[in-house]
Amino acid sequence: MAEIIRMPRMSDTMEEGNIIGWLKKVGDKVEPGETLAEVETDKATMELDAFVEGTLLYIAVPEGTVAIDGIIAVIGQPGEDWQAAVNGTGATGASTGSANAISAAEPIKQDNIPAPIANDSNDGQRIKASPLAKSMAKESGINLGQIQGSGEGGRIVRKDVIGVKPGEANVPTVAKAAAAQTQVVSSQSNNTESSYEDKTVSQMRKTIARRLSESKFTAPHFYLSVEIDMERAMEVREQLNQNSDVRISYNDLVVRSVASALKKHAVINASWLGDRIRYNHDVHIGVAVAVEDGLLVPVIKHADRKTLSQINGEVKMLASKAKDKKLQPDEMQGNTFTISNLGMFGIEEFTAIINPPDACILAVGGIIQKPVVKNGQIVVGNTMKVTLSCDHRVVDGASGAQFLQTLKSILEEPLLLLK
Repeated sequence: MAEIIRMPRMSDTMEEGNIIGWLKKVGDKVEPGETLAEVETDKATMELDAFVEGTLLYIAVPEGTVAIDGIIAVIGQPGEDWQAAVNGTGATGASTGSANAISAAEPIKQDNIPAPIANDSNDGQRIKASPLAKSMAKESGINLGQIQGSGEGGRIVRKDVIGVKPGEANVPTVAKAAAAQTQVVSSQSNNTESSYEDKTVSQMRKTIARRLSESKFTAPHFYLSVEIDMERAMEVREQLNQNSDVRISYNDLVVRSVASALKKHAVINASWLGDRIRYNHDVHIGVAVAVEDGLLVPVIKHADRKTLSQINGEVKMLASKAKDKKLQPDEMQGNTFTISNLGMFGIEEFTAIINPPDACILAVGGIIQKPVVKNGQIVVGNTMKVTLSCDHRVVDGASGAQFLQTLKSILEEPLLLLK
């Protein structure tokens, strides 16, 4: 029997996917694990793989957005009645763009099938490349004309682009590709000129806008700030880095200290689920990472059980994957608390919007050298300000303050982490 292929949920926050293009066409044979299409989710551009063997009989959505569980294709045996399978679901038209569907029963016109992405090389020839490979090449400034494709018919796919040096790019070619994605407008009136650029909002940016708006205007935020003396943390970090090949960062110390503090304050390590509050026994800390299209939050699972070296390696690995758009859904799910650190950008203090369903998020500023009073004397000190954003539906002021007191005591004496 023909198998209905629906838009899967590729992340815990995904509500729709944007089909960038198909790597298979109607009539092609497919095997489990083969990539059918490339889908832009709210967090990354990902490959949609086949899970059954057969022939691609029907493409419901050549390109465009599809809601979760919307029909996108049918795989079966050649000549099989795919329409009966679709009609039998009672969900005809459940996916966006079904009016432009492609099927084996219709004459297949080349301009109806999402064509392989092509760039003009120096000799004017078209270069076959998948949408994801093209997107990665454009973002990295890579000239596809210098890459040998390993896909079907010499098509350039994602793995062919990984590792290519941007210095090999043909800048004019990349500029033309970028120009096709944006619209720059210039007008002149009364001897004044205005110029602007319109850029289509990505699925990631749409989701960030929606989720943060929901969080800000649904969750009653309140904020608690504390200033932490970082002298001992600086000394301990220097000692650790003198005797280790791993360079521990201040962010590693913050993540580990937060994890330790959360084990002592279960109400902070909580999630708002609408009709109930979940008090999490495990500590999974999301670490906000800035990427080109917005913000991704890879998750350090069981952060309270890991050493500073383990946290350092995991944060680096996940941050690198986030920037290369290689994060897997399970690496961005399950957070019980989130940290947003802008200290490396010279930001002294800020507030962050809670990352649902977490009850709290910690905004971390930079270490600032300033005069402080110690033992009645004014001396030069190194301090760091942190601000805890709390969802008042879950956390009260006293609970948030107690958590910050614990965090402050740990960072002011990091040897407490050894207990």
